[in-house]
Amino acid sequence: MIINASELAVRYNDQVVLDKATLALCEGDRVGLVGRNGCGKSTFLKILAGELAPDSGTVSRRRELVLGYLPQAFELDHTLNVQDNIRQGATHVLELIRQFEALPADSTRHAELEQRILALDGWNLDLRIQTAMSHLNAPAGSRQIDSLSGGEKRRVALCRAIVSRPDLLILDEPTNHLDPESIDWVADFLRSYPGSFLMVTHDRNFLDTVTNRMVELANGVFYSYDGNYTDYLLAKAERQATEELVERKRQSFLRRELDWVRRGPQARTTKSKSRLDRYYEIEGQKPPEQELDVELVIPPPPPLANRVLELAEVGMTLGERTLFRGLSFQFAAGMKIGVVGRNGVGKTTLLRLIMSEMPPTEGVVRLGGLTKINYVDQSRLQLHDEKSVFDEASDGTEYVIFGDDKLSLRGYLKRFLFTDDRINTQVKNLSGGERSRLLLARILKNGGNFLILDEPTNDLDLPTLRVLEEALINYPGCVLVVSHDRYFLDRVCTGMLVFNETNQTVVYNVGNYSDYLERVRRETAAASQPASTDETARKSVDDSPAAKTRKLTWNEERELEGMEGKILAAETEIARLEALFARPDFHREYGAKIKEINDELAAAKAQLTAHFARWEELEGIRHAFLAAKNGQRG
Repeated sequence: MIINASELAVRYNDQVVLDKATLALCEGDRVGLVGRNGCGKSTFLKILAGELAPDSGTVSRRRELVLGYLPQAFELDHTLNVQDNIRQGATHVLELIRQFEALPADSTRHAELEQRILALDGWNLDLRIQTAMSHLNAPAGSRQIDSLSGGEKRRVALCRAIVSRPDLLILDEPTNHLDPESIDWVADFLRSYPGSFLMVTHDRNFLDTVTNRMVELANGVFYSYDGNYTDYLLAKAERQATEELVERKRQSFLRRELDWVRRGPQARTTKSKSRLDRYYEIEGQKPPEQELDVELVIPPPPPLANRVLELAEVGMTLGERTLFRGLSFQFAAGMKIGVVGRNGVGKTTLLRLIMSEMPPTEGVVRLGGLTKINYVDQSRLQLHDEKSVFDEASDGTEYVIFGDDKLSLRGYLKRFLFTDDRINTQVKNLSGGERSRLLLARILKNGGNFLILDEPTNDLDLPTLRVLEEALINYPGCVLVVSHDRYFLDRVCTGMLVFNETNQTVVYNVGNYSDYLERVRRETAAASQPASTDETARKSVDDSPAAKTRKLTWNEERELEGMEGKILAAETEIARLEALFARPDFHREYGAKIKEINDELAAAKAQLTAHFARWEELEGIRHAFLAAKNGQRG
């Protein structure tokens, strides 16, 4: 065990955040901490990091524990440049090196320090800093902090947290504002990380990739589950199904006993008194806490014309830098299009072109006559801290136009989980998640039939994310979304616009983000295969190619032709089953079939793996035969 939090209690006015909560972390733990926004996750991380004291309870740490911490609201030293800020994360390593260099080589302490520095890989510190800065796309080391954007500052803070190789890494939303390539690098870094880590993130694909244990904070206490995020969903569904079964039995017992209690026997025997005590004991037990989900309300969109939005040979150059060129694309009703690419390639610029906030340097953007755009900004607009939730959501009216009907603003806000007392709360007293829900409520009530969302998943908790996904999937209008959340893109999108920095183009791919990645993998494999097969074929020409290569049989040719369809069918089935697990009502609707559905998912994944293996085998035979045939002709 490296750190133990025991019986922690934290209360803010009437809100209990931690209720005698206990959690221990051990060597090798790779823990994802989940829970609704405002439940106390960031508070708990601050307590572990020593930045906040609980009302009661203790935190004990292993002696000489080195701890790295990336808070959600971090601070950088504005008197130092980027590189010096990052080096601050390894202060303890630099201090060990300073002590080592100040001692004579024959001292006992000198040898101890050398072993400690080697264990921390301290001699390679500068190389690790440069590697982290490069892969996380951090700004140049000489830049001053005041010149950085919010996303750049976060990448600097993440570099600072990881360069020291601490025994325990505590990360609060490490993937926010990172592009897919940087997220993949952080995932690779954490998979090979020798220490332990505890992190809060809403990136479900990231959690599936790097964690071996999930901890949920709910109602002030921790629930621990072995495995990654998918394993957690399964185990939680089983726990909730068990709790509901226990509650049904409790209610059934109370109903049976209630008539006996009401009869009120005049002479209570010892046995009847014991039965009465048992009734009151069971009656006093609390039922399982019901989780409330946001009921995301998007007003029904007005109809779209035949032309929704058209991009004709659109390009954009800023200064001497060309972001993209030659983009032609026509949007149609019902399309859900994701936009992906590295930070800074021009994704937000493309959105601004579509909304006519700036003209393209080449090409034309044509907006349909009935198209009404509703934009959810990346900066999520500005909230006024002194206003109440009600005043911020209101535009001078107490109603929201919902198709042909009206919905009271209070009723509308309650669907975003704002209770009566929170509706009258000042914005400055809201949690990060509540602020995000308020902004979504304020923006989405404006309606529109073409939704544009720029990083909508930042700061939303997982239950709210699932509801947002369901709302967008069922939205009959058009959706264009910029996001780095792979899970979100997989669930919502039917097509991808992908930025290619190499040739300054934006390419359209049918399917979700995983479909796009699989096509890239297949194309890369196909591009690299001819070189190797050509070499093999040349060697086999000298050794009787007829004996070492063969042509695909007629049945194998037909099998190869149908392989892409089989792969697509398997991927569709996996997506359907994973969508079931992500449903808010999963445990209620499918609680009795958890094992059966899990087995189906495992079988579908195994089938997909088998299809890919067979596809590569058949392609290999075909390429080898063609290479050998061409070699013979030469």
